[in-house]
Amino acid sequence: MGQWWSSAYEGWMDPSIRPDRQRPPLFDPLYGFPRGRKKRQMIATDEEMDAWQLEYRDRDYCAHFYINHRRCLDNNRPFAYWNCKHERHELTKCEWEDMVMRVKEFERERRLLKKEKMLKEKQAAAAA
Repeated sequence: MGQWWSSAYEGWMDPSIRPDRQRPPLFDPLYGFPRGRKKRQMIATDEEMDAWQLEYRDRDYCAHFYINHRRCLDNNRPFAYWNCKHERHELTKCEWEDMVMRVKEFERERRLLKKEKMLKEKQAAAAA
């Protein structure tokens, strides 16, 4: 909780180091990763998502877990709550991991903005 407070306070005091969540990242996604990064792949196809009539908010990297959960719910009514706990757990775990990944990307962007600002200040001080 203390880390959140310090980053929120820093962003309030200096908005130039706060990333804009509505825009794409400013820095190269491979910057700082000498061996590259693992590329995320969509497992569920557009046809599957259309067939299951998934809403826009559910069409993410966890869509295949959502489809499995919906399939289990359809197959196990009226006892779906008890019979589909495993599928629900897989879905919530995937959503949690996706959220953690997005938070880490936000923090990485914030730290890179802070580093860039510090380097600019050093260069300005050296030039003066």
